Amino acid sequence: MAIRFLLLLVILCCAAPALGAERAESGMGSLQQGIELYRGGQPEEALNRLRAFVVRHGDSPLLPEAYLYLARIFLDTGRPDEALTYIERIAHERMLPEMRLIRGAALVATGQAQRGVEILLPLEKDLLGDADRRLRLQSLADGNAALGQSLQALFFLHRSLHLPGAVEEAGLQQAHLLLRDQLSDAELAEAAFMFGGAAIGEDARLQQALRAFGRGETAEARRLAAEVVRGGVPFPYRRDAVQLMQRLAGESWVERSIGVILPLNGRYATFGALVRRGMELAQQVHGETGVRFLFTDTDADAEKSAQAVSDLVINQRVMAIAGPLTGGAAAAAAARAQEEQVPLLTLSQREGLPELGSYVFRDCLTSRLQVQALVTYAMEVKKISSFGILYPENKLGREMTGLFAQEVISRGGQVTDRQGYAENATDFRHQVRLLQGRDPALPDVEPAPDEPPAAPPAFQALFIPDYADRIGLIAPQLVFYGLEDTQLLGINGWNSPELLRLAGNFLEGAVFVDGFFRYSPYPFVSEFVNLYFEKYGEEPSILEAQGFDVAGILLTALRDPGVRTRDDLRLALMNLRNYPGVTGATSFDLQGEAEKILFLLQVRNGDIVQIN
Repeated sequence: MAIRFLLLLVILCCAAPALGAERAESGMGSLQQGIELYRGGQPEEALNRLRAFVVRHGDSPLLPEAYLYLARIFLDTGRPDEALTYIERIAHERMLPEMRLIRGAALVATGQAQRGVEILLPLEKDLLGDADRRLRLQSLADGNAALGQSLQALFFLHRSLHLPGAVEEAGLQQAHLLLRDQLSDAELAEAAFMFGGAAIGEDARLQQALRAFGRGETAEARRLAAEVVRGGVPFPYRRDAVQLMQRLAGESWVERSIGVILPLNGRYATFGALVRRGMELAQQVHGETGVRFLFTDTDADAEKSAQAVSDLVINQRVMAIAGPLTGGAAAAAAARAQEEQVPLLTLSQREGLPELGSYVFRDCLTSRLQVQALVTYAMEVKKISSFGILYPENKLGREMTGLFAQEVISRGGQVTDRQGYAENATDFRHQVRLLQGRDPALPDVEPAPDEPPAAPPAFQALFIPDYADRIGLIAPQLVFYGLEDTQLLGINGWNSPELLRLAGNFLEGAVFVDGFFRYSPYPFVSEFVNLYFEKYGEEPSILEAQGFDVAGILLTALRDPGVRTRDDLRLALMNLRNYPGVTGATSFDLQGEAEKILFLLQVRNGDIVQIN
């Protein structure tokens, strides 16, 4: 019995360390899971895991790390009191730098600014992560602001704004409130000097100007406001300086000029030059208006385009901006124009531009305008209700197909068939057979004399959103395989002399749309074409026509003596109705998108004619 007891004791003694190691390993895994959940952006799940670890492993040497992450979660979620409860459970001698950081930040957030600042100040050399450096600087800014040390708070805010991941808008707003409400005149002058060349310095100078104006020192106020307006630093409150300048001048502080952003060098230079020609011709037609056009080349670069907007608004004081042409440049310019509150009339087809704000307008031929015009003609004029679509499998084809189907269905019509083909395809037999409801694998055979005719396709019209060279290959095959009696509908890419040369005999009655037709019977179109030919010795394209119309719209609006400010001009554009443009009668909807009466074109007797 004694021997058996001794053996059991030996076994238990040997097993105890193994059981403890297994328990520690299990706890470590639970802790690691909680940390990974926190880092993965799942704070509540992390909180549950970490609390469970603390409850189950109250004697673990890993507790300080669990307390640290619990405190981080509570601090991140706006519960600094609870964060402080956990972080202060860690013994002082075991406090690592990041633990001291969380303690200092939590102290500041709970109103114990002096203690928090004292802990945070010595930590800089120990903190490496950008997020922790931002937290330290923001907490030091908050702490110093609470202690009435506003210049020091601005110093830490300024430093935090230069770190990766900084929320610039929130930081500059906090600085703005300190500059406006907390600094003495002497401190404000010091801030303007200390942060010169940065957004906080610009704001300090603006506050100096506003205070000078409040004291009746108009000359000093004007000098300071002009410095802010001319400054090249991105600055969210510059508009206040412009308004102050206008108030001091007693009138709109803008020139009767229009900024134009175009690619005049680089791969898109040819397009930019053509638009510029049209705009300069419009200036000639409108005569002496006193309005200057300031052309700026941005190489279709987004960053350059945004900066050009600010430069034209602040330094050139333009009333409005025309352009850009390309999508990325237009998106950046439109966002900046909305920020600067200057009307921008773009010529880009990029989706979503007018939705960026009330100062952004678009005047160009878009995919949506084309399908709306085609469906209106087909359903209201031709009384067609069912449609097929044969489209290239590329970006344009898919976009046009989606918009066309959406428009048809919204008006109560049907899209019965959709067939795509490779972008570079030359044989369309497979797709045509499928549109006819026939098996493309079966051979083509002549029907017997007594055989009933094949059933007609399920659609009355076929929409093909492609260009003239591809239509030249598709149209003969449609006729060959028996779809010659179907109404064909197309986009502006059909409008080319190549269309008639390649497939004119197979397209009789086909209808397509465009934003410009140089052979239009409209007198104002023929006049534009003749003037352009006289000036440049060639016929204009849609690019020159668009430039001519954009310039004409802005010049017409500025002819009104009541349009004295940028906001006046914005309202004039919103109220524009059926401007007789050479790219179609133009109005703008509530969002700033052009509503146009496009040119409906038809192949008739071997020629392209306008039918509306």
